[in-house]
Formats: sequence, structure tokens, C-alpha cells
Amino acid sequence: MGRKFFIGGNWKCNGTTEEVKKIVTTLNEAEVPPEDVVEVVVSPPFLFLTLVKSLLRSDFHVAAQNCWVRKGGAFTGEVSAEMLVNLGIPYVILGHSERRLLLGESNDFVGDKVAYALSQGLKVIACVGETLDQRESGSTMDVVAAQTKAIADRISDWTNVVVAYEPVWAIGTGKVATPAQAQEVHSVLRKWLHANVSAEIAGSTRIIYGGSVNGANCKELAAQPDVDGFLVGGASLKPEFVDIIKSATVKSSA
Repeated sequence: MGRKFFIGGNWKCNGTTEEVKKIVTTLNEAEVPPEDVVEVVVSPPFLFLTLVKSLLRSDFHVAAQNCWVRKGGAFTGEVSAEMLVNLGIPYVILGHSERRLLLGESNDFVGDKVAYALSQGLKVIACVGETLDQRESGSTMDVVAAQTKAIADRISDWTNVVVAYEPVWAIGTGKVATPAQAQEVHSVLRKWLHANVSAEIAGSTRIIYGGSVNGANCKELAAQPDVDGFLVGGASLKPEFVDIIKSATVKSSA
């Protein structure tokens, strides 16, 4: 059994109630490959999680964009994993580069978050990726390996983890890693899992690509052997997200 293609839509800090309803209507009316071909997860801001969950078609799932590193309490402005579980939210995105860079979340902090979220029954989209300076200095794999190691050191069960490789220089910039660049990092990341976790985990863990994925480039990216899907930013707010979901058929027909 191959790795099921995974499409995530990260809506980030965008949307009004009416805009969110419009996006959901577009998704609900879309003709896309069945669940055995592609898993689709959308991640609205916290305020809209329950609204989207109540309106969204049953074969699509909802993810939070973050959660706190441990049990809730006196942590103003935070949302706990327990709260997400209570609301029936199955997925959470953790370690996104915007949080690493803008809010100073360290590798260890992200690793702790991933471990705690998993312990509470959430599924995790764990993000890794390098900045432009790091890529140009040739340290891409060192950076990505260190980010992944901080997670691997804290968890033993990878069943509910999807790894999202997101080169920071390609997020929201319109730049996109070439299919060859994406495949290279995904391949080395899978080899790292093979060497440092297990061959079974390396073979079964989905590694998805994020960074200016759109309707025009998704099929070529999807054709790469170690690209198991996408974490989509801006395009997930647009009708072309449906085209990106359909790119899963590139894998299923291969």
C-alpha cells in the first residue's frame, strides 16, 4: 500500500465569516478524487474552526494552525491540544516557519509541541524548512535534519505525523522550489528517517511540500517520487485549490 496523497490548505490569518463560508461552498461543490486517493485537510484560523467543521463536507477534515506545548492553564492567548480534541478537530499544524521566525519557536519547543499534541490524540502536520541564507550557504540538509531530529528524539510512533517541507524562501514569495529541488530534499529527508528512525517509518511517513504551490505547478511537483502531497498557503483560499487536490491523480495513476 503506497502513501496516500495529502493536501493541506493553510488559510493562515485570513478570512471573514462570509469569506470562509464562500470557500467552504466551493470545496463542498468540488468534484475531487475519492478519499482512498487523497486526504484533504483545511486549516482556518481558530475563530472559524467550529464553523468550518460544521459546514465542510465529511470527506474533508479540519486542522488547527497551532496549539500550546502542554496542558492548558494560565497561558493567555493560547489554545490547548485538549481543547482541539474536545471540539473534534483531528489535525494541528506545528512548527510552521512563520512561527519559528516571527515568534522564535525553537526546534526543541516545536519537538515538545509535536510530542504533546500526539499524546493527546491529535494528528500533526510538522513543518521543517530552511531560509534563503541557509540554502545559499549550503546548510539546507543540516537545518532540516536538526528540525526533524528534535521531533524524532521525542516521539516513537509516527503513524499520525505528516512532515511538511517548506523552504522559507518559497513561502508567499511566488518563488517555488523546482520539482528537482523539492525531490532532492524530500529524498534526503526520507533517507534521514531511514538511518535515524527506521526503514518502516521512512517508507510510510508522508513528506509533503509547501511553498507557493498553485494550480499551474502542482502536477509536476506531484509527479516526484518522494513528494506525497502539499501544504498550500495562498492558493488554498482560491478556487484553484480544487485543481491542486486533483493533482493527487498524478500519483494514483502512476
